[in-house]
Amino acid sequence: MPEYRRILLDGAAVQVRREDDELVAGDGRRVKIDDARHLPPVVPSKVVAVHLNHRSRVDEFQIQLTPTPTYFHKPTSALNSHQGAIVRPEGCKWLNYEGEVAIVIGRTARNISPEEAGEYIAGYTVANDYGLHDFRDTDAGSMLRVKGSDTLCPLGPGLVTDWDFHDKYLRTYVNGELVQDGSTSEMEWDMHYLVADIARTITLYPGDVLLSGTPANSRPVQPGDVVEVEVEGLGRLTNHIVTGPTPIRSDVGAQPTESEEVLSTALGGDWEFRGIRPPRR
Repeated sequence: MPEYRRILLDGAAVQVRREDDELVAGDGRRVKIDDARHLPPVVPSKVVAVHLNHRSRVDEFQIQLTPTPTYFHKPTSALNSHQGAIVRPEGCKWLNYEGEVAIVIGRTARNISPEEAGEYIAGYTVANDYGLHDFRDTDAGSMLRVKGSDTLCPLGPGLVTDWDFHDKYLRTYVNGELVQDGSTSEMEWDMHYLVADIARTITLYPGDVLLSGTPANSRPVQPGDVVEVEVEGLGRLTNHIVTGPTPIRSDVGAQPTESEEVLSTALGGDWEFRGIRPPRR
């Protein structure tokens, strides 16, 4: 399957094609993968994410899935890349990973059927839909700061075309330990359905990204942790967690909270065990 990446090459953003352990530019320049400075593999005008889609995640939260998908928006300022640093702002505690598959649009799409949607998809890449749950109480309706804060949307390492999304494993690792183990087969709505659903009222342009949901066991990570998301056939997206250089300003806006809503979401939706928490790291 062809795989395309974007890297910094001699100071410029360049699209390259993967050939074994090298990345090859259109003019023939070659870079070893391990030596490349990666960028997000696409430049979207928008990033749309589905709230819940994997049945294991729904079961974990002990809720009923809505009849149709619901979505939120991640601003493009949240974009990050393979090997990029994920910033947990100083004063925040509850930053969770969420390994996902990202759908990348290849043609302008509007008012299409699920059966047609595959013709409008350029390919797929790996995503980690990080959530800063410290702001969950204040942004519950929009998820803007929870999911849209800077650096919280890494994509990569590359865009893979001609990938069949059926029955592929999706795994997340923290410091080498397996923490999420899911499959695209447990998705309630497949990739084509999601594209067609959004495109009913929102025009999707080439490069736009749809995040397709995460399996169970999203949990908090700490500065110094290395988080990897691996999707069968798409590769492995690697990032590390750092502390932001400045604290959340206290002279404006809502402040980070640590309510039962925040804790239960960050620690896995243990609603019937409120007040009983596992040891914190």
